[in-house]
Amino acid sequence: MPLALLRRFTPLRRLSPLVAIAAMSLPLLTSATAQASDSTLSAALDAARRGDAQSVSESAYRGHELSGYVEYYLLRERLPHATPQQVLDYIAANADAPMGDWMREQAILRYGRAGRYDNVLAVANGVPESTEEQCHYYTALMSSDPATAAEGGRRLWRVGSSQPDACNSLFATLRNNGQIGDLETWQRMMLAWENGEDGLVSYLGRQMSPAWSSAVAAQQRVAVTPSALTSVGNCIGPDCAGNENFYTAALLSTARSSSAAALSAWQQLSRSQPFSMDATRTIEHDIIYWGLRRDQRQMLSWIDTALPRQTDPEVYELRARLAIRDADWAAVERTVGIMPAETQGKARWQYWLARALEIRGQSSTAQTAFARAAGQRDFFGFVAADRLGQPYNLNMETRTFSDSERAQVASWPTVRRTEALLRIGQDGLAYLEWINAVKDATPDDARRLADYARHRGWYMLLVQTTIAADDMLNALEWRFPEAYRADFMQWGQANDVDPYLLMGIARRESAFNPRAQSPAGARGLMQLMPGTAAQVGRQVGIGDPGPYGVLEPETNIRLGSRYIRDMINRYGGNRIAAAAAYNAGPQRVDQWLARAPGDFDLFVEHIPFKETRRYVRAVLEYRVVFESLANGGSTQGVSVLTPAERDRRYDTGLMARR
Repeated sequence: MPLALLRRFTPLRRLSPLVAIAAMSLPLLTSATAQASDSTLSAALDAARRGDAQSVSESAYRGHELSGYVEYYLLRERLPHATPQQVLDYIAANADAPMGDWMREQAILRYGRAGRYDNVLAVANGVPESTEEQCHYYTALMSSDPATAAEGGRRLWRVGSSQPDACNSLFATLRNNGQIGDLETWQRMMLAWENGEDGLVSYLGRQMSPAWSSAVAAQQRVAVTPSALTSVGNCIGPDCAGNENFYTAALLSTARSSSAAALSAWQQLSRSQPFSMDATRTIEHDIIYWGLRRDQRQMLSWIDTALPRQTDPEVYELRARLAIRDADWAAVERTVGIMPAETQGKARWQYWLARALEIRGQSSTAQTAFARAAGQRDFFGFVAADRLGQPYNLNMETRTFSDSERAQVASWPTVRRTEALLRIGQDGLAYLEWINAVKDATPDDARRLADYARHRGWYMLLVQTTIAADDMLNALEWRFPEAYRADFMQWGQANDVDPYLLMGIARRESAFNPRAQSPAGARGLMQLMPGTAAQVGRQVGIGDPGPYGVLEPETNIRLGSRYIRDMINRYGGNRIAAAAAYNAGPQRVDQWLARAPGDFDLFVEHIPFKETRRYVRAVLEYRVVFESLANGGSTQGVSVLTPAERDRRYDTGLMARR
């Protein structure tokens, strides 16, 4: 199990409550016994994973907390020859652990690939989760429940991308039965066109009967020459059955390349063709989205008319950001006013509504909007509080548990398994075990698990607990633990960098997973790229730490703190620009400053990368939280920005001379 997966978690099914399981737990092994059994268990687990069942002795794992893991790999290797009853017995014996779900999934896949469809139905527990499993499941149902199988198969067919090979038999059967015909094939072809899946479009086009040849020709013509859309005729397919799917796909495809051309065609076609409400909303959404993404200001009159019919918050945010860039404060006020309620109420948009009202001379109303923003724990909420001279509102939840309650949690089987997995170095499996428990837990038990993780110093698991549990956004002491505090303090002081800023960066970058690795190659707590780590390592006199040395927390924090110090110095002590540079690179930030609008809030909102905009706001918000928690939860004396960061003009003058 690669440790890179620790940055994510896989949603798992809910099982039985943790407290009910606790009654079945055994007394903890003594350290000597645990060490001995851990050693034999670990060897057995490695062998079972390799498929070397002959090397695994039952005495090496029987009775150990982790015996279910060894048995999982042993039974998996016996599939598809193991019987459904053996699979079901294993699932029942491990119902409180993630392996039960894993085994059901593996059994469905391996039975299905072997064509043992009766076995698929014997082990399935309703419709499976993955597409490949569903293809095997509905294939298995064809003989006993053809109506349900056909419904499920058609649902799997109606996607604009290729499906797993496991679906081929199911789709072939449905085509032979006439349950997938030309119309269904045309609909899928149009979905593929919308998605830019040209290979699938061509394949499906070859499956169409001669009755649809003119429709296929129309698609091919418009795909090559989008301007031909309004001249291909008003009837696509037999009895015009392909019209709406064709025109919708064509307009969505055109919008990606030229939103203005798509709008022109839409205005003409909407007068001559009937479109459903859903199709209308979808077409207008993409025209609005791509028009705003490309700053097509000549479309704004139409966009402002069509926007209130949309439900996607992103198009409203794009319109508001464009209005902010244009300093069109009337449009800012108007756009925020029609946003979906949840989006409109966020601190960010209440802040910009207040700014727009203030600039337009509506000071009293602006103060009300600032106050709504200031009530939230958010970068813009903190900035709004500063404008009002109010303390920051952390909205913090506190919850404490006794030592006796923690002792009870320690006896829960899932916690015992997590402890054992960590002891033998199986961090990836420990993560999956723990997250399965959190997602299974009641809200109160999830908090017990968070409290236990905090007291055990399992900082990565603690943070992931608050993410997986859904309702712990205000549990700040758990979401922002004092992980690696001594190292942050030491290297913050050594590099003259605010240690709470360092904590905010690490929390945003890795959620305190010291072995985190990004797809781009960034590594460790502060997510350093190998080249950056090597360069900074040489600067501080330790040389290139290498791909594994950079994962060592102290080394990672030492190098990360030096690098952010260099970025802070590059921008004259400005942490907004430095944080943006840490995420997107200093060359990009230099370019942004060259065309920056002046005020700090406008600079933040003008950052063109969504990830970097969110990153800057989050890091500075998190820094406030970390400092406040260090003050016992008080925000007195804590500021999200320095006076210089708030008042200085954001332009090329922000860059220190080099």
